[in-house]
Amino acid sequence: MTNQHQRAAIVTGGSRGIGAAIARRLARDGIAVAINYASGQAAAGALVAEIEAAGGRALAVQADLADPTTPARLFDAAEQAFGGVDILVNNAGVMELGPLAEVTDEAFARQTSINLDGVFRSLREAARRLHDGGRIVSFSSSVIGLYQPGYGVYAATKAAVEAMTHILAKELGSRRITVNAVAPGPVETRLFLAGKSEQQVRAIAGMNPFGRLGQPDDIAGIVAFLAGDDSGWVNGQIVRANGGVV
Repeated sequence: MTNQHQRAAIVTGGSRGIGAAIARRLARDGIAVAINYASGQAAAGALVAEIEAAGGRALAVQADLADPTTPARLFDAAEQAFGGVDILVNNAGVMELGPLAEVTDEAFARQTSINLDGVFRSLREAARRLHDGGRIVSFSSSVIGLYQPGYGVYAATKAAVEAMTHILAKELGSRRITVNAVAPGPVETRLFLAGKSEQQVRAIAGMNPFGRLGQPDDIAGIVAFLAGDDSGWVNGQIVRANGGVV
């Protein structure tokens, strides 16, 4: 995978939380980063400034993954800025919890439009435009193994991501592109904490053998490994990064 040019990555949903931690880590590893955001313009701009101040290269790109044109626009922007794309990190996602009997069509569509449709289109674009020897890292979730009530739609979208990961890995093997996914357990981010009481958060943290929630940097390190040279023989895999909760 080593090239003469500086490697470049696209990180969707990269302005905050796990995505921001991934962008920082990849930049620290010498990778130019195109940071996609939907609404966090200030956060994305601050992150770009932080990376550039540390000597890295970064670009913020506003785009909603629910828009079918977004993946092509992200690749266009990264190619113009960095000369091509070597790594795609499909991090963007939304989660709306509730019993299946109470999920509205609108809530279902919001989750599938980002978590499934957006990831599918990004994978398709990467399959067409990623440099040979590149890396694709998508995000699943350990809720697939926990089967907790209220997570039905969210878990279903992530199960679909896992299926596409396994299949695309076989389809892109001749180009030495690895395709893997990370399935975090509970991570202390705004997305996870939204709507949960302090008591609920403590109870969830207590499910883990380590007695804590995951942190964005815990996940960023795993993504950095999968995006790097040392992971060349890891392909078509789902990495359960949850501290042992499942």
